[in-house]
Amino acid sequence: MAAKTVAEQLVSQLVDAGVRRIYGIVGDSLNPVVDAVRKSGGAADGGIDWIHVRHEEAAAFAAAADAQLTGELAVCAGSCGPGNLHLINGLYDANRSGAPVLAIASHIPSAQIGSGYFQETHPDRLFVECARYTELIGTAEQAPRVVHTAMQHAIGLSGVAVIILPGDVADCPAEGAAPALVRTGSPAVVPAERDVRALADAVNSAERVAIFAGAGVRGARDELIVLAETIGAPIGHTLRGKEWIQYDNPFDVGMTGLLGYGAAHDGMQDADLLLLVGTDFPYDQFLPADVPTAQIDVAPEKLGRRTSLDVAVHGDTLSTLRALAPLVHRKPDRAFLDSQLARHRTLMEKVVGAYTTPVKQRTPIHPEYAASILDDLAADDAVFTADTGMCNVWTARYLNPNGSRRFLSSALHGSMANALPHAIGAQIACPGRQVVSVSGDGGLSMLLGELVTVAAYRLPVKIVVFDNSTLGMVKLEMLVDGLPDFGVDVPAVDYAAVAAALGIFSRRVEDPADIESGLRAAFDHDGPALVDLVTDPMALSLPPTITGGQVKGFALAMSRMVMNGGAGEAVKMAKSNLRNIPRPSQFDPRG
Repeated sequence: MAAKTVAEQLVSQLVDAGVRRIYGIVGDSLNPVVDAVRKSGGAADGGIDWIHVRHEEAAAFAAAADAQLTGELAVCAGSCGPGNLHLINGLYDANRSGAPVLAIASHIPSAQIGSGYFQETHPDRLFVECARYTELIGTAEQAPRVVHTAMQHAIGLSGVAVIILPGDVADCPAEGAAPALVRTGSPAVVPAERDVRALADAVNSAERVAIFAGAGVRGARDELIVLAETIGAPIGHTLRGKEWIQYDNPFDVGMTGLLGYGAAHDGMQDADLLLLVGTDFPYDQFLPADVPTAQIDVAPEKLGRRTSLDVAVHGDTLSTLRALAPLVHRKPDRAFLDSQLARHRTLMEKVVGAYTTPVKQRTPIHPEYAASILDDLAADDAVFTADTGMCNVWTARYLNPNGSRRFLSSALHGSMANALPHAIGAQIACPGRQVVSVSGDGGLSMLLGELVTVAAYRLPVKIVVFDNSTLGMVKLEMLVDGLPDFGVDVPAVDYAAVAAALGIFSRRVEDPADIESGLRAAFDHDGPALVDLVTDPMALSLPPTITGGQVKGFALAMSRMVMNGGAGEAVKMAKSNLRNIPRPSQFDPRG
């Protein structure tokens, strides 16, 4: 049936593009689009489903997760003014994560634009920074080409596109034909021969090469491991690179940064060549200032923007490593690699492994211990979504990839409250997979209403709440800066009871002996489930290498805490982190 209205034409274009659902909240200016979705008959009949979330921000997060897991275009929508403004935070996350997402931002009546009308905003200006493409549809004739162009931008540039559609225009009779959506394969970006030779010369001249890999190694994992074996290089990774390079990697030395663990930091500092592969790691304070550095990246604008480079190669990782392989010489001396692997094993046992064995009977629950059990019990192909902050730390350190598991987070945008809405999109996109939301109580409470969405659709999401009644990462940041923590603690909430009130299977776990049975019960339950793990608010995330400045700040903050009458809290914090409080031998003299 031919589309009668612009809204129906839009929905027809989405169906032809393979879209099967739209995440959003209905609203008056969006009504023509919502009604066109209704008329499509739903995904089961070849149309589109409307997924009703409780906050448009969650709609954008859900679409971002959907797109990242399927690789297909995902769609979210919001009504005029406040409705589409709520999309912005989730769209920032989607765009920075490289998720192909189309956002439909409905608008006030076109004749009223510019008059200070009820709920008037200027979405054509507001969405520009969080999107690859933003355009206002002003006429029915313009609509099909703008929609087509928006989808091509989202898919082709792996990011967000926003179409702004006034309600009256959406209700106009459709005009014109929509161009066919173009699909292509992913092209190879082959580096210049001279750049590859310069990189080979640098690698061959160096005695000690360290590799630091990011999400850009996806699809080139085997080639990178072969390179590491050839040149005797330890491989560190970023949070986003974890799922693509850590598993079955005999050269893995962990992560660097505040979330870091293992020997990655030391390996980078001790090398005489650092090779950055497919990463735009932003924390330059964790990158060595005096180590010659080479970088490979498919995006030329990212080359050298974090640290000065001695060699830069513009190309995709796979093409570059294939071109590099025949040019590098095998390094017979394995002393550097062996020393870094030995250091990594020691740090994994003494720092990362500190809480996973000796705290089985200690309360409050140590989050590290809980995370290690979660790793053991979760499915081999589970999708984990992690809240920003301490949940990212526990995920990075204790949840292990295996080539089948997926890990989603707001790693670049760094938003709170992403885990649950990400899990909603992941579960809807992958109904047959186990999806685990690793939620902090701070993030969960921020978009708590999405528990209603989970309950309403009976999504079998497993929500594991690390409930410490504090904003743990912010607490740590304050202490490192020499500030006593303030404003980070929140009242204790029984999230299991909240979930139960919504008809969600739940368990509240306060005794570490009950963690395994609680998680097993949730995973075995046929439907949504929430496990509220009451964890130690004093447990901190300390990186394996601590600078003198960080220790000074931490000690200063503890002193201030005691002087202000918080001696008891200071003692509790020391006891909770006794194994991870750095000793002088662990200090980095370069700090």
